[in-house]
Amino acid sequence: MSFLYLGALLVSITGMIVLDVRFKLFFAAAPLRAAIVYVVGMVFFLAWDVAGITLGIFFRGNPGLLTGVLIAPELPLEELFFLTLLIYTVMSGYTGLQRVSPELWRLIRSRRREDGSDAGKLRRSAPELRRNAPQ
Repeated sequence: MSFLYLGALLVSITGMIVLDVRFKLFFAAAPLRAAIVYVVGMVFFLAWDVAGITLGIFFRGNPGLLTGVLIAPELPLEELFFLTLLIYTVMSGYTGLQRVSPELWRLIRSRRREDGSDAGKLRRSAPELRRNAPQ
């Protein structure tokens, strides 16, 4: 029984909490919305894990790094913490990107296809973005 992986996950989640509180990214910005997104994401990924385990695609990792506590067959306790870190990191990064570069974010969201072969060029080049950026 090792707590190495679980410890690393807890340290990482703690770092995400610190960043969240400092920059008001996810739970600190809108706790109810964040809780809903977190629960929906957790249910989705746990269903994904159960499907993968049932089909024989997913299996328990290196037992030397895990605590050995199983929530279900082939589903270690650490998976809950990993999914928490995954959801927290993605949602904090999404919010942070919106806040740090709103002009770039608007351009990315408003991409359009100019012809069938191009999946979506940005309408303005990087030098244009720099010239038009707020000072």
